[in-house]
Amino acid sequence: NDEFYTLISDVEKELKHYKKYFEGKVVYCNCDDPEESNFWKFFELNFEEYKLKKLISTHYDAEKPTYKLELSADIDGDGKITKGDIVKTPLKQNGDFRSEESINLLKESDIVVTNPPFSLEGPEYIPQLMKYKKKFLIIGNENLISNIGPFNYLRSN
Repeated sequence: NDEFYTLISDVEKELKHYKKYFEGKVVYCNCDDPEESNFWKFFELNFEEYKLKKLISTHYDAEKPTYKLELSADIDGDGKITKGDIVKTPLKQNGDFRSEESINLLKESDIVVTNPPFSLEGPEYIPQLMKYKKKFLIIGNENLISNIGPFNYLRSN
């Protein structure tokens, strides 16, 4: 089952250790339904505290084109980052992290933070991040590091 939502408490516990690395960065949650994702919720609530440049999340649907959400500035001019500053844009594709649209967003990003599909972490997801030389923080099953692909990346630093 690839559909697993990380608890907000787990997101908070982990991300507090990396706060300084997010300043001025574009964060991409490329495997998160932004309307359900606790990664999105965390970054939306902490956008200013973490001094993000932009937050992007794409929604995946196996059957049809979906959308992306972006938060990048105080668009409505009220002096605070609010829901009114979130832009929802339709995608031409289905939001799969392997799609051309998602890869273009990946190229735009500095750091990827997500809980990727368990079955694709080792064979496809992490190799894609390595190919595009992206910094990333993924929260997933601890068995991932024993997968030969991720293990080799860790072993070779």
